[in-house]
Amino acid sequence: MNSDFYCDEVLSGKIPVAKVTETDLVLAYHHTKPFYENHIVVIPKIHVGSLISDENENTDDLMLELMRVIKKVAAEMVSKTGAATLLTNMGNYQDEKHFHLHVVSGEKIR
Repeated sequence: MNSDFYCDEVLSGKIPVAKVTETDLVLAYHHTKPFYENHIVVIPKIHVGSLISDENENTDDLMLELMRVIKKVAAEMVSKTGAATLLTNMGNYQDEKHFHLHVVSGEKIR
């Protein structure tokens, strides 16, 4: 397996992140190099390749917990900024092969 930025750097604590919320299974934090004025990343705290990958760990319970966190983060973003977009990539569009979602709002800054 190739290196996993989210497991190797973020979840290990090598790269400090500003946490938004955290559960036993999910971490949401402010992107370290945001592409939007408001940019939060939500990740499972175990390795899962993507939304559609077939690891045993990619369970309905994990997806439900991710959606609970996304719902909270997106609601806070909409309350703060008036809008939010939820983004994820799969297959060849996915640079990091660890399932992650972006909750963004505002102007694109890079």
